[in-house]
Amino acid sequence: MKNFDFLIVGAGLYGSVFAREMTDAGKKCLVIDKRNHQGGNLYCENIEGINVHSYGPHIFHTNDKSTWDYVNSFVAFNSFIYSPLASFDGNLYNLPFNMNTFYQLWKVKTPLEAEQKIKEQIHRYGIINPKNLEEQAISMVGTEIYEMFIRGYTEKQWGRKACELPKSIIKRLPVRLTYDNNYYSDKYQGVPIGGYNQLISKLLRGSEVRLGVNFFEQRELSNLASCLLFTGKLDEFYQYKFGHLEYRSLKFEYEVLNIANYQGVAVINYTDKKTPYTRIIEHKHFEYSTHDKTVISKESSEEWTPGKEAYYPINDIINERKLKQYMELVRKESNVIFGGRLAEYKYYDMHQIVASARKKAKLIIEINNI
Repeated sequence: MKNFDFLIVGAGLYGSVFAREMTDAGKKCLVIDKRNHQGGNLYCENIEGINVHSYGPHIFHTNDKSTWDYVNSFVAFNSFIYSPLASFDGNLYNLPFNMNTFYQLWKVKTPLEAEQKIKEQIHRYGIINPKNLEEQAISMVGTEIYEMFIRGYTEKQWGRKACELPKSIIKRLPVRLTYDNNYYSDKYQGVPIGGYNQLISKLLRGSEVRLGVNFFEQRELSNLASCLLFTGKLDEFYQYKFGHLEYRSLKFEYEVLNIANYQGVAVINYTDKKTPYTRIIEHKHFEYSTHDKTVISKESSEEWTPGKEAYYPINDIINERKLKQYMELVRKESNVIFGGRLAEYKYYDMHQIVASARKKAKLIIEINNI
């Protein structure tokens, strides 16, 4: 007889939501994670009384009321609105690209003037069928915005020239002809009051959690459960049979400053090429902290190599070809479930992870009459 119904590899958001659903259905879950903390990339470290987003800023946003109600049933979310700034050549500009940005650039005051300015630049560029990210971006916002705010930032982020990147990366570029600095257009938006650790702890309540456990060093743990949910790297699960899937990784430099307010906003993107980092995050602003100190982190993008954390999948032709080969193996599995951004080699926003994990759990419950 098995000790557990599910062995869940990864105590991140996907694994935690799945564990919550199965625990509520009366099933026993063992959750393991190679890190020494729960929450995956949502983990917050408390420094000087400030919840620091250890793996980069996370703002929960969605238009789906059921998903919003679900996460709020575990912990209340605040009303944080993400309104980052862009720094270029020593000047600050509003993001996303909106009428404030256009006024700062061209002193235009009406949507019609801004729209005409952008159309003129697009027309001069003359691209009808964009083939890469550079052409796609210019066909949407013109040459000036592209050169100031997109090219340098994107090439730092991906470690490749913009003309070598697929246009799909930037197809959802937000451009607004209003004076609205809210980066997201979703109806619901916020950060958990008290940090994401509280959300994860409540999702995992009732599950057995073992931290500092590397699944690949203890695969025999699979024998303890009837079914395995794997949320780690897909290629690693299959021992890189078809080669490594490629990612971009991130690194962070933290500083505790003896001032109450460093930059006045949660995030400033540095969009020029000469600044080595992509953005500076001031964490206290996510929760409107009034502490007399502040914590900032400088975020830089780097090429992923074994041993580093994998963040963003590089969904180019070569990697998509490898992914198809791995997915053929996935389809042959029984009693193994793959879920989340690493196991599916797909970029997810948090609300999409929650919805996907809930949907998968519901399907399994229905199929097995749990």
